[in-house]
Amino acid sequence: MIAGAPLAAARVGRDGALRLQFERRGAATVVAGCRSTPPLQVLAPLALDDPAAIVSILNPTGGLVGGDRLSIDVNLAAGTHAVLTTPSATRVYRTDAEEATQSVKLALGPRAVVEWVPDHTIPFAGSAFRQAIDVHMDATAGLILVDAFSAGRIARGEAWRFAALESAVSIRDQYGWLLHDRFVLRGPVAKDDPAWDGLGCGELHPYFGSIAIVGAFDLEQLAAEVRRLWASGGDAWVGVAALARRGALVRCLAASAPALIDTIETCWGLGRRALLGLPPLRLRKA
Repeated sequence: MIAGAPLAAARVGRDGALRLQFERRGAATVVAGCRSTPPLQVLAPLALDDPAAIVSILNPTGGLVGGDRLSIDVNLAAGTHAVLTTPSATRVYRTDAEEATQSVKLALGPRAVVEWVPDHTIPFAGSAFRQAIDVHMDATAGLILVDAFSAGRIARGEAWRFAALESAVSIRDQYGWLLHDRFVLRGPVAKDDPAWDGLGCGELHPYFGSIAIVGAFDLEQLAAEVRRLWASGGDAWVGVAALARRGALVRCLAASAPALIDTIETCWGLGRRALLGLPPLRLRKA
């Protein structure tokens, strides 16, 4: 160290990593490899009456702070089936410096299936969060992927008061792109900057989410079910569109957290039935 040189500011935040490997053992999918560094860890797989290995990913520190850099890599061997979820919503706390980031990479082998269904993310006022989910799947694999958010701590009057919120979902197989979906939302940078005035604020629905369903299924039947269930609107608005190849993207806006959770669980159940011929999975979260 040079005498008189200023000390570098201590970095706030931690680097967390999670690596999961799923393999087929007989008729069952098992966790064949797991390595994690805080603030990421996993609970023991749940034993439910379902063919999938069900693993819950958690952050025991209570949420993300500015400077956190999380990396999740999941590899599914041929014929495996995994459900990846979280015990509760992910909270992103206020930051005065660096943003929090999360990178998720899912690799699916032939006939593998992954259901990525975390609870929604809650960006607190003044928070900054950037996420990228990258899926590379075999053309015979199946996928259900949920990406959902609130506009903040709504009950505290903090809707749309985060500094930055970004999420990108990329899905491809060996034949090319299936989906690239990205949004970037930024609040006022300086005190005299205009407030959120160009978004429509989710049409007064401060909870929003997307559900991607990829694989071999009857898209028209799925769309008809969505139209039937949400024809009257109510606390949630839901729409579905076809991907360029073998898939659908469902969008939802919800007026409350219970409405968002119920809508996503219902869409997830429709996707399970259409894609896998399986009933809805009830995880019984507290």
